[in-house]
Amino acid sequence: MQTSKSIPNDFIRQIIAEDLKISQVVTRFPPEPNGYLHIGHAKSICLNFDIATENAGRCYLRFDDTNPSKEDLEYVEAIKADIAWLGYSWTELRHSSDYFEQLNEYAIQLIKMNKAYVCSLTGEQIKQYRGTLKEPGENSPYRDRSVAENLEMFARMKAGEFADGEHVLRAKIDMAAPNINLRDPIIYRIKNLPHQMTGDKWCVYPMYDLTHCLSDAIEGVTHSLCTLEFEDHRPLYDWFLNVLQTPCHPKQIEFARLSLNYTVMSKRKLQELVENKLVSGWDDPRMPTLSGMRRRGYTPESIRDFCDRIGLTKNNTNIEMGVLENSIRSDLDPKTARVMAVLKPLRVVIENYPKESEQLDAPYHPNDPSMGSRQVTFSKVIYIEQDDFLEEPPKKFFRLAPGREVRLRYAYFITCQNVIKDENGEIVELRCTYDPATKGGSAPDGRKVKGTIHWVSAEHAVSAEVRLYDRLFNKPNPGTGGTDFKTALNPHSIEILPASKVEASLAHSKVGERFQFERQGYFCVDKDSAEKLVFNRTVTLRDSWAKIEKANKLS
Repeated sequence: MQTSKSIPNDFIRQIIAEDLKISQVVTRFPPEPNGYLHIGHAKSICLNFDIATENAGRCYLRFDDTNPSKEDLEYVEAIKADIAWLGYSWTELRHSSDYFEQLNEYAIQLIKMNKAYVCSLTGEQIKQYRGTLKEPGENSPYRDRSVAENLEMFARMKAGEFADGEHVLRAKIDMAAPNINLRDPIIYRIKNLPHQMTGDKWCVYPMYDLTHCLSDAIEGVTHSLCTLEFEDHRPLYDWFLNVLQTPCHPKQIEFARLSLNYTVMSKRKLQELVENKLVSGWDDPRMPTLSGMRRRGYTPESIRDFCDRIGLTKNNTNIEMGVLENSIRSDLDPKTARVMAVLKPLRVVIENYPKESEQLDAPYHPNDPSMGSRQVTFSKVIYIEQDDFLEEPPKKFFRLAPGREVRLRYAYFITCQNVIKDENGEIVELRCTYDPATKGGSAPDGRKVKGTIHWVSAEHAVSAEVRLYDRLFNKPNPGTGGTDFKTALNPHSIEILPASKVEASLAHSKVGERFQFERQGYFCVDKDSAEKLVFNRTVTLRDSWAKIEKANKLS
């Protein structure tokens, strides 16, 4: 369920406000079922569904399923799940394949009007005849086939008499048009393949430029909202609707697509990562797919907030990853329980602690008492983070060191008395003492300590695997300059910590539950949690990557 929010005032909404004087708003989200949706699609999803809601209109989910060689029902179900997860409900579920009969009739109508013809050039020849941006194209030698011959040839194409690529149906427009999309575009091609929705009924399938505008018209779409790469296709969109005199003529409006630093927004490239096993799958938490982000711990509210933050423009820009990360931090901070987890444990023995253990009270959220509290077990042997101890600390290191006192979160002050090492000189244990008068984290004599560290009881902690995710690529714009985008893959995009320890309150955590590990970041229980808990880091508490980048630039 979506929460109420202020309505943006962007150029698309201004156009629609004017159009409302004459029509009801009808939009659609038309994905191709040839891969999983990514964060770039979320911008279009939010735009189309929100505009329909804001204007008491309708929004269809329509699968552009005209290429059976690349489509799969797995993608259909994944897309539906992603949209529902984002919090949207479509007015009706449609498929372009629902209109195959009508599209076929429109194609025949174009042939009868001498506005379409069957071309027998090869694909390579069609490219050669098409011309360039500076030079006009050349008419196909088949362009002057008679209407009768074109009708017969198209009927034979539909009857399955020809092999793939042997003939195509092209619109007859203008081979000298400055807009290369108007140079007799292909509108039907032969594919002797079964379709996931229509089976073996068809062996000719319509192309996108014909299908998209006519499907919009059939559905009564008022505003066809699409990204800027379709701006040059708008004259063709309008040409089909004008020539065929459809009862409805949707208005196409373009906006800048979402480009995000340190990732790729191409389904083809994402599929390449999956197929080459460079990631664990479409829902790998490093992927920009909605399923991957959901598994990593992102919330639908944070995705929608991110789309609101970046807004709508006519200019393509690269969005900093930090903007997305700030959206998830802002969403999780007020509603996520705080717990303690030690990712890289260092054993600490508190030599003067007289008990086996005791229960200490710890709030789930420092700013929200309504979230309540939990009991954490303190004992003689605890774990702290390896990074929270240095044998020879630098000047501004305020955590534990030999002879130094620090505060244990919710517990006591402890002082390091001795460092135990193995035969290789590696630190394996610290021997400490505690001050029983400092229970709760303050000293009655008023003395102060600068460092506070987290901990878990060695006996009572729960074992877990923690996966620390970073950016999938180590360059802001992978693949630019003619390079293979895969050469920019970040070899450190995942670090697996198999021996982490989390406090006992997390023992029965469910898949998808989110927590803030104090001083570490936000984490989510992964679906791999079976024999032991597995946590994915969603995002750090602060943008450490920005600090690294700044340091690298200065060095």
